[in-house]
Amino acid sequence: MARSRLIAGNWKMHKTVGEAEALARGLVALGEPADQVLLCPPFTALARVGELLRGQPGFFRGAQNMHWEGAGAFTGEICPGMLAELGCAFVILGHSERRHIFRETDAEINRKVGAALGAGLAPVLCVGETQEEREAGRAQGVVGGQLRAGLAGAAAAEAARLVLAYEPVWAIGSGLAAGPGDAQGMAAFLRGELVQLWGREAADEVRILYGGSVTPDNIETFLAEGDVDGALVGGASLDAGNFGRMYRRK
Repeated sequence: MARSRLIAGNWKMHKTVGEAEALARGLVALGEPADQVLLCPPFTALARVGELLRGQPGFFRGAQNMHWEGAGAFTGEICPGMLAELGCAFVILGHSERRHIFRETDAEINRKVGAALGAGLAPVLCVGETQEEREAGRAQGVVGGQLRAGLAGAAAAEAARLVLAYEPVWAIGSGLAAGPGDAQGMAAFLRGELVQLWGREAADEVRILYGGSVTPDNIETFLAEGDVDGALVGGASLDAGNFGRMYRRK
């Protein structure tokens, strides 16, 4: 089936509100994107970026993380309903930086996935192996385990709203990127896992992104692969010219 492409920019802990506004304005000025574009600024800039994207075809907004509870004594956290109220459509969950720096577990990520779906948000569930795990021949086992744990309790009916992002940990911010064949191989493996979970029809609805040192110069090689439906972009999304080249491709 034909799946719409999604090019997502994860701005991480970059951009003040003023800087985020300037970046969003620069992207909007480039015109309607060829693909769906997801911008994930810091929490502080979500509202302003949303104002700038209102009425702009092809642009969506997402958060970089959230808590699984709807409210409570969780100092410093953001709940799903707060993101939905702001008009967010997506939320990144399980990013390797959350897993490795903040020690988020598969069980916690699973609770977040369920809470996001319950709030009407589309989860972008990140999975990926370390260099040591890859060299030990455990890449598929690790990534498949993260997938199954993250989606535990989710139903096939939710497949169309789910996005997976394969981000090999060793390629994030390192300048090293998996080859297109590597990305396709893991994306095809993940889709096969989804077939086992939900059946072929539902599995074919899930968009699978590749992330990890994606640039304007190499993105086309990844998008040419049959199971890679877009990219989750970090550093290269912080410049309007570079990021615009990635989704306009002209």
